[in-house]
Amino acid sequence: MKKPSFWVLATLAAVIIAACANQRGPAEQAVTAAESALTNIRDMANRYAPDQLQAVDAQLSGVKDSLAKGDYKGVMAAMPALNTAISNLKDTATANQQQAEAASAKAKDAWGPLSSDVPKMVDAISSRVDILSKSHHLPKGVTKDTLAAAKSGLDSMKSAWSDASNAATSGDYTTAVSKGQAVRDQASQIMQSLGMKS
Repeated sequence: MKKPSFWVLATLAAVIIAACANQRGPAEQAVTAAESALTNIRDMANRYAPDQLQAVDAQLSGVKDSLAKGDYKGVMAAMPALNTAISNLKDTATANQQQAEAASAKAKDAWGPLSSDVPKMVDAISSRVDILSKSHHLPKGVTKDTLAAAKSGLDSMKSAWSDASNAATSGDYTTAVSKGQAVRDQASQIMQSLGMKS
C-alpha cells in the first residue's frame, strides 16, 4: 500500500483548518451574544437571583475556555444550554424583582400607621417611666425590677426605632416595617408590665 503523498496530507490539513476557521466565526459570535445578553441582566440578576447568576457565570466561563482552546465545535454544542440558562436567569430575576417590589409597596402602606403609632407608644412609656421613677410608691403589680426593665427596654426601643426610621428614609420599607413591628411588640409588652393600656 502506498504511503499518502505529502500533498494529500497537506490538502487534508488545509480542509480541516478551513472547517475550523468556518466554525470559529459563529462560535465567537455566539459567545459574544451570550456575554451581551448576560451583561444586560447582570445588575438585576445580581440583586434578585445571585446564586443562579453564579452558576450561569461558571457556564459562560467554561464556554469561553473552550473558545480559547479552539474547540469551536464544543462551543457551539454548549451554546443552547448556556442560552437557556441565561433566559431562565432573566425570568427568575424578573419574577423575584416583581415580588420584592410588591412586598415593598405593601410594606410602604404598613409603614404609615406604624410610623404614627410607635412614637406615641414610646413617648407614653417614657412619660410613665419618668413618673414612676419619681414616685415613692409603685402601683400594684409594678416592681423595681419591672421599672428597671422598662427603662432599659426604652433605650433599646429608641435605638431600634431610629434604625427603622432610617430604613424607611432610604426607601427600604420592608426592613423598616420588620424593625418597627418588633419595636411595637416590645412597647406593648412594656406597657402591660407597667399597667398601661396599649
